[in-house]
Amino acid sequence: MEKDLDKVIEEIMSTPNVNGCLVADHQGLCLAAMGSAHVDAAGVIVAISDQACKIQPNLKPPTLCLETDKKQCLIQRHGTITGAIYKQKA
Repeated sequence: MEKDLDKVIEEIMSTPNVNGCLVADHQGLCLAAMGSAHVDAAGVIVAISDQACKIQPNLKPPTLCLETDKKQCLIQRHGTITGAIYKQKA
């Protein structure tokens, strides 16, 4: 599984404007991080996703976008795994 996860992260990192990627389990444990994504952010990212899921609990987990003037952080949960992609705005 670790090799598969590394392959997916490398593929994401090769996407234009992506400068970081993080994957965490449902407890906030960082499973993988690359680029500008810091392992210490895993718990916060999972907590943000958990709170967003409470808004409409009967629907699939939402995709979240946190933005600044120059950067975006996209967060999405799939099952027990939460991923975050850090991007430069084009």
